[in-house]
Amino acid sequence: MKALEMAQELKVLKFGQITTSVDGTKVLANASKHAAVSYERAGKTMEQLELEVRQLVEKAEQADATPLQDGLRIPEEIMRRQERKAALAKARAEIEARAQARYAAELAEHQKKMAERQARQESGEKVRGKPPTPPSPEPAPKEQYHFTDPESRIMKAGSGQHFEQSFNAQAVVEVESRLIVGQRVSQAPNDKQELVPTVAAIPPEAGPVARVLADNGFYSEKAVKQIEQKAPGEATGTVVYSPLDKTSHHRTVADLEKKTEPEAPPAGASVSEVMRHRLKTGSGKALYKLRQQTVEPVFGIIKSALGFRQFLLRGLNKVSLEWELVCLAYNFRRLHTLAAGMNPAKMS
Repeated sequence: MKALEMAQELKVLKFGQITTSVDGTKVLANASKHAAVSYERAGKTMEQLELEVRQLVEKAEQADATPLQDGLRIPEEIMRRQERKAALAKARAEIEARAQARYAAELAEHQKKMAERQARQESGEKVRGKPPTPPSPEPAPKEQYHFTDPESRIMKAGSGQHFEQSFNAQAVVEVESRLIVGQRVSQAPNDKQELVPTVAAIPPEAGPVARVLADNGFYSEKAVKQIEQKAPGEATGTVVYSPLDKTSHHRTVADLEKKTEPEAPPAGASVSEVMRHRLKTGSGKALYKLRQQTVEPVFGIIKSALGFRQFLLRGLNKVSLEWELVCLAYNFRRLHTLAAGMNPAKMS
């Protein structure tokens, strides 16, 4: 917050009614992805270890058993396998606990959707499509636990063609100054649930926030409602600009042609209908275009100019502190650039 207060004093950042860009980037954890085990693999390995322990016990009871290689002793081999089995059991228990927490949240959302569907049916409305599939409390077979940094997660990296042990580093950038006004670290492998908590990372002193620009990976009706409405019919004053579908940076000839403003959606239109209209308007297009010009270059500078591509610390709390320091370093670097280009008379 001190860096932001300094920016305000230098008159390069104006608090209140700010326009912000939100995005996330994957940053490598201080841990190798090869030190992880999946839920399914852990179960199979535990079965194998149990079998080997039984075989070793039987060998110990046999007077004429074939001896082990020099330096190997049956009690030590049994203990080694038992310790390995205990570590795998802990890993499976952690994955199961995560699955239960996720199930509780997904079940509440599922029950809400089913109740809304039933209410529409009882009102005589024809409800199309199949009912939503209920969530499962079971862990996914490939869900992983990492032994070196259990709080890191396996995530798609680069262009999405490979996976790395990572954290999801989130940042909120003020579009005029390109200063980071909010940051946090998430364990989520994608941004679908990250819009609300990341916007909430903006300190109250910097707000209120007028506009939030985010790519389609952040979009959900629920998130937009939470940010734009205190209660049904009561607006917060913050407007989100986030496309429902992935958009290309390339503009076709048709995109260059002048178009008339689209008709406003009817009263009672869904959040998605309102969002589609919002991003088709001239002002909406101009605003959303600022997103890629602001937050994406910030991540580029952090990773290339500052050389920050991997966390040094481990654990969510510690890497969150490390990311805060990295964002602070970026802000001071940006402040130096802004101040260097200012007229001294304007700074007084």
